[in-house]
Amino acid sequence: MKRNSHATPCLFAQRKCATWITFIGAVVILGASTTAGANGIALNEQSASSAGTAYAGRSSSALDASTIYGNPAGLTKLKRSEISGGAAVVSVSDDISDAQSSVAGTNKGNSVPLGVVPFVYMSTPLDDRLSMGLGLYAPSGLINDYESTFQGRYHGSYSTTKEITLQPTIAYRINDYVSIGGGPTLNRFDAKLQNYLATGALNNGQDTRVTIKGDDTAVGYNLGLLIDLSEATSWGINYHSKVSYQLKGHTTVSGSPAVLPVDGSYPAKIAIDMPESVDTSITHHFDSRWTGYLGTTWKRWSRLDKFEAINSDVSAAGQSVGLGSVGEPLNWHDTWSTAVGASYQLTPQWLMRAGYAYDPSPVGNADRSVRIPVGNRQAVTLGGAYLPTPDLTIDFAYGYLWDSKVSVKQSNNSGLQPEYSANYENSANGFSVQATYRY
Repeated sequence: MKRNSHATPCLFAQRKCATWITFIGAVVILGASTTAGANGIALNEQSASSAGTAYAGRSSSALDASTIYGNPAGLTKLKRSEISGGAAVVSVSDDISDAQSSVAGTNKGNSVPLGVVPFVYMSTPLDDRLSMGLGLYAPSGLINDYESTFQGRYHGSYSTTKEITLQPTIAYRINDYVSIGGGPTLNRFDAKLQNYLATGALNNGQDTRVTIKGDDTAVGYNLGLLIDLSEATSWGINYHSKVSYQLKGHTTVSGSPAVLPVDGSYPAKIAIDMPESVDTSITHHFDSRWTGYLGTTWKRWSRLDKFEAINSDVSAAGQSVGLGSVGEPLNWHDTWSTAVGASYQLTPQWLMRAGYAYDPSPVGNADRSVRIPVGNRQAVTLGGAYLPTPDLTIDFAYGYLWDSKVSVKQSNNSGLQPEYSANYENSANGFSVQATYRY
């Protein structure tokens, strides 16, 4: 059989394209990023009653059944059965300036659509010491949707991730001062991600589009300790475990050039460890009206040091392209965030709240991308609670968040992702509301 003299270079180019498709699959899963809530890829929007004080005191103040997330030991402080639920609405702005690239494109920014984050909890005391509850909330859930002509589209185009957690909880009061609580978490993670490869020179100006879908369900746990140091002061600590996902889905390639025929759908697996965190805080009642809150949270972002995507070598249509596994370092680092807040009992029916938080970025200048353009974050919040009856509380909060101005510099390492650099200024407005009914 006569050997085709063009087979070897074509095969090399084909494998090069396939390799970078796989690399993109490894990176974009965690690339979906907004400026809402906590920094990195986490969310804070699990409670409107905690949002008013910028989540300071979350682990030391059992305000309602949302303590299932903040500190499950706090359920022993709730003397009646209750159901509590609400949602946060977040509007994000990401302004792009000084963009530069070797290809043409637009830089409109504002790539994050209006987002809604719901939550609901229920709890009941079984006796004077034992309580139980159930919570449904979103620990993360991010979206990034640049315009189709975005100049940096080869490094990030569209990403959406949704994580939902169901947490059954039990809490026990050991004595008059100490309570413990915890429960397993059943977590669902879904992702849909899209990216482009610069194959226009081989494809009549058309880019190759790569879309990845995957999902998985995994188990973790949440543990808490709450101690009354005095009648006026309480201290709490809460631990959220890591959750290890093995996402299963497909990598779909479309619009590839004839010289690199990789169109098709390929089974894909991506391993993700959502990191553990420790939250500790102090709540102090200065008098019958004023209460102060101080808290800090450690997040083990260093678990996101690298990712590995494993794709099948054969598409659903039987096309073999040599897709394999690719690992890529991300070099994230652990962070300590801090928050301080206060509340004031204006009248028996009205409570006012305010807070400030600082949350440093888990990603440094060398590793920041268009998918993760976050900087050191600050937030100021205002909120309150209204009690129309002893059985019903309406909590509400407004927060303004802003990041430090950051730069993104991404090089063309593959020949398929033209270099891109720009400055980002991110901010967000968030409003949350929550209703708690006791019975």
